[in-house]
Amino acid sequence: MSLEKPRPRSRRSSIETEEERAWVGFYRRVGRDPAIATEVMAQLESDPEMKRTHLALYLCCKESLRRHKARQGRHQRIGQFVRRLCRGLFVQPWRSLQTGLRHGRDVAVECLPEVTKEPAVAQVHRLAEDGEFATAHATFEHQATGPAPDQATALAETKAARAA
Repeated sequence: MSLEKPRPRSRRSSIETEEERAWVGFYRRVGRDPAIATEVMAQLESDPEMKRTHLALYLCCKESLRRHKARQGRHQRIGQFVRRLCRGLFVQPWRSLQTGLRHGRDVAVECLPEVTKEPAVAQVHRLAEDGEFATAHATFEHQATGPAPDQATALAETKAARAA
């Protein structure tokens, strides 16, 4: 037999053992989940005796919440940077191109020569309305397509009528 005396086991109840396991679980989880850290911290702040007993857990909760806040701030800064970068790379050049094209179109229109009214166009319209010119034009078109012998005599009669 061994000369040493076996240590007497402390007789904890199963409730105390489970309670201890739960507190150990909180120590593990508060570092990863800020929601649990907030709840545990609120519970510890409501009872000063518990806060004094589990001061390390309280400090772990505060540290977890501080890290979470710093992480959120970093994410916001990264998001702002990405938004500014995308705006600078995609939106601003597109707007500048649109503005440049709009102003370029105005400049191109101003560079075109001014449209002047050609006096010959007005004279052609007046002549087309004249009946004598219309008949002469019609006979010219018939001659160009090869007039029939009947039309040749009609043309000669028209010329004779004009001469008279």
